[in-house]
Amino acid sequence: MTTQATPTRQYGFGTHIGTSYADAVDRTRAALKEQGFGVLTEIDVAKTIKEKLGVDFRPYIILGACNPPLAHRALSSDLGVGLLLPCNVVVYDDGAGAANVEVMDPEAALSLIQNPAMAEVAGEAKRRLRLVIDALATS
Repeated sequence: MTTQATPTRQYGFGTHIGTSYADAVDRTRAALKEQGFGVLTEIDVAKTIKEKLGVDFRPYIILGACNPPLAHRALSSDLGVGLLLPCNVVVYDDGAGAANVEVMDPEAALSLIQNPAMAEVAGEAKRRLRLVIDALATS
């Protein structure tokens, strides 16, 4: 399997994996679980666009990932942080039979809150999400 970089974004990071979309979704769920994240929400973007607009779109899913201890710490520090949770993870078909996986950068999102406790939570979440991406990139 070959890997290549996904687009560079200021608000996220990810990897290209040389597996099918369906396999990438399964692997992403497993890697998230390994780092203590559960999936709270799931949006099948292609299905929604087809139903609402009648337009075909590439396979694309948004997973709302949550690490309960980190979420508890964040919410205990600022109840409004729920506006920025959960951490979104996207998996999409690259159009060539493989997939990209990208995650929201918690430090980028939570930097909106000027709170040292939130910065610690964001750093820990980012570290764990980087491990998710690293695991996908090397598997």
